[in-house]
Order: sequence, then C-alpha cells, then structure tokens
Amino acid sequence: MSAQSPKLLDRVRQTCRRRGYSYRTEQAYTSWTRRYVHFHDTTHPRNLDADDVRAFLNHLATERGVAASTQNQALNALVFLYHQVLHLDLDDIGTIERAQRPRRLPTVLSRADVRRLLSAMSGTNRWVACLLYGSGLRLSEALRLRVKDVRFNQDELMVRDGKGRKDRRTMLPSRLQDPLRRHLRHVKVLHEEDTAEGFGTVHLPDALARKYPNAASEWRWQFVFPSTRRSTDPRSGAVHRHHRSDSAVQHAVKTAVEQIGLTPRATCHTLRHSFATHLIEDGYDIRTVQELLGHEDLRTTMKYVHVLNRGGRGVQSPLESL
Repeated sequence: MSAQSPKLLDRVRQTCRRRGYSYRTEQAYTSWTRRYVHFHDTTHPRNLDADDVRAFLNHLATERGVAASTQNQALNALVFLYHQVLHLDLDDIGTIERAQRPRRLPTVLSRADVRRLLSAMSGTNRWVACLLYGSGLRLSEALRLRVKDVRFNQDELMVRDGKGRKDRRTMLPSRLQDPLRRHLRHVKVLHEEDTAEGFGTVHLPDALARKYPNAASEWRWQFVFPSTRRSTDPRSGAVHRHHRSDSAVQHAVKTAVEQIGLTPRATCHTLRHSFATHLIEDGYDIRTVQELLGHEDLRTTMKYVHVLNRGGRGVQSPLESL
C-alpha cells in the first residue's frame, strides 16, 4: 500500500470516530499523520520506528520552532496512530528536544476593564463573553452548551465533555438569567422555522445519536448559541444548524478591546483568567475555583493566586459585582 494512500488517513478518521473523538481532534490527528509521513519521504509508518518518531518531534522543536503544546499534540497523534490505528508497539522514543514552554502569568483584566469590555459588546457575542467571565467557561465550552445544560432553577450550567473529556458544573450568574431566557425564546423560534422547512436537527455524538435516534430534532438538545446559517456536517453529510463560530466571538472581543483602547492583549480566554483571579481575590477557596474551572491539576489553578487565600462562604459569580 502506498504511503500516501488515503486508506491510512481513512483509518485514522474511522478510529477517531469509533472512539468518540471530536471532529477537531480527528482533523488534528489526520494532519499530523500526513506531516509525519511526508517528513519521512512518504514511508509508511509501519516501516518506521521510535527513532523516526523522535526525529520528527525534534525537527518540530529545533527547526520549526513550534510551541510546547503543539509538540505534545503531535506526540499524542503519533502514539494514537501506532497503538490505536496500526496496532503496533512503539518502543520507548527516548529523550526528545522539548519545545520551550514560556513561563508567563496569565493576562488578567481589572473589574473596571471587564465592565468596559462587556459594555462595548452587543448581541449574542456579548452573552457568550459574559459566560466566559461570569461562569469561567472556555470559549469552546460556551459554544457547545445545549438548551438542557442551562439549569435556571439550580442557578448552574452543566459543561459536557470539557477538556480531558470531563463533565462539570459551574454557576449561572443571576444577572444573566433574564437575558438568556429572552435569547432562548428567539432561538426556539429559529428552531421551529428550521423544523417547518424540513430541517431542525442538530449534530449529536455518535453514541447518543444511536441511543436516542429522535434527540437530534428535540428542542432540549439544540445549541444555546446556534449559527446564523445551516451547514453540512462533514462526517454524516446531513444539513444541521451547528453552534456559533468561535471566530465570530473572537473577532467581536478583539473589536471591543480595540474600541475601548485596552492596553493588555485581551482575548476570550482572558475573561476566563479574570474570572478565576477575581474569585480568588474575593477570598474563595482555591480548590473550589479549581473545580469550577475544570482543572485536573491544582498547580494549573495556583497561577491565579495573586492574593492570600481567605477561604470560606458560598461561591458567587464575579459578574454579580460589576
């Protein structure tokens, strides 16, 4: 079989889907497989070994100058390729040249700057940004929220399949409840119009789609922040209304930052950083903040410790005090 045969990439795609990986992970692993094969002059991976993997990873660090996270993703993709796709044992690859991970504190906005930033935004993008700061969500987590995950009566959001493929709960700020209720009324009208036109379904993970064959058309499974247009699912070919594009929100935040003249380079993730730091400044326990953020390692959360941990009392979203 030719090293460049699409059959190898198809096997990567099929294995990703069988194991329930996201479409983005599938794209990333397919891309790294292709780059690895081309780096070794289209030699099929079954004819390569741990030394060849190490050579490729060293090339990424020393010649391509990739970030540490990028090199780690490439390593994960190649381990997946050998173990899960080719079912081959990959010997110890030994010591590799590690891409340098810069030790920087996260950018954090003051409460006044957060207020100015959110005030400069409007429409759906503003409510997404409010959840990034008010609930500590990652952008991908906010955009993947489904109607059933917004629990108004419990004042909480359910984050499904977050980083590390874990679920968690976080708060739903009371100040966002009325705006979100109004927003969802408009979304429901859009869903009803789609249904009347013969569409109205939404993408579901394969396992859920098989278990609940009618769920894709149910209101509770629709995205809270749907796209403005329908699109074709790249896997199934079905026409769905997917969630809002992350680039649309990122552009709106960037525009607002420029409009108000913020000096720090603020992004969507800056709002999540600010959420964590402001909670700790308010005296909330570091382990509670860790759970709200969904960090597996406490050391990841500790970077937000800029003041003494005073502990105690129930958690209230920092959005409430703006």
